[in-house]
Amino acid sequence: MPEQAGGPRPAPPPEPRVGVAALSLRYQVGAVVALAVVAVAVCAHMALVFLHVAPSNTLTKQHGAAVDEWVFPEFEQNWKLFAPNPLQQNVSVQVRAEVSAADGGIRTTGWYDLSAEDGRAIDGNPLPSHTQQNELRRAWDFFVASHDSENRPVGLRGALAETYLRRIAVLRLERSGAAGSGDVVERVQYRSRTTNVEPPSWSGEKVSGRPSVRELPWWSVAAETAGARSGAAGGAA
Repeated sequence: MPEQAGGPRPAPPPEPRVGVAALSLRYQVGAVVALAVVAVAVCAHMALVFLHVAPSNTLTKQHGAAVDEWVFPEFEQNWKLFAPNPLQQNVSVQVRAEVSAADGGIRTTGWYDLSAEDGRAIDGNPLPSHTQQNELRRAWDFFVASHDSENRPVGLRGALAETYLRRIAVLRLERSGAAGSGDVVERVQYRSRTTNVEPPSWSGEKVSGRPSVRELPWWSVAAETAGARSGAAGGAA
């Protein structure tokens, strides 16, 4: 029989669930646990970075070694942004490699301008990555601050600075295809070219326009290229 006017209307169909609510109970629990783990990790990281930049206190005195182990070198913080005299130099960091070929020969690559590569990646990019902007620059500042003018480490952080630069060199050279197929990077060498930025005419300040070149000794990267070395040995066998 047809429904009489004014009678009860059928209930509308339930709206489809979206997002986490659309998942089964097991996956909802998994999502909540994953978010909780991420939140705890972020809070722990922020707490360690805060202790790193905070004035000396009871916690930093008791756990300073653990804080430094987490922060250095990737998450190091400093106050140069607020310095009264910001950096007024253009620093170009370059690297080259000594490569062993599959036939046993040794060759030396040309210089790769790592700073120029980062500059090209940043130029015109509205959202450049933190790595492109700061990784190489901070690594070089870290090295200069922990070594004397003869490139000798000053203090315990010198070895860490060298390891960090070697790691960056191997990654950048691999990305550029410096070694080639079947070849292995044996040693790397850095150099920098520093030029003063010309001050404005109204300042009356005089600076030298002659660039300053700093060349580091050759470093072995056997530890960083152990995987590529064993792969090349296996291929030769």
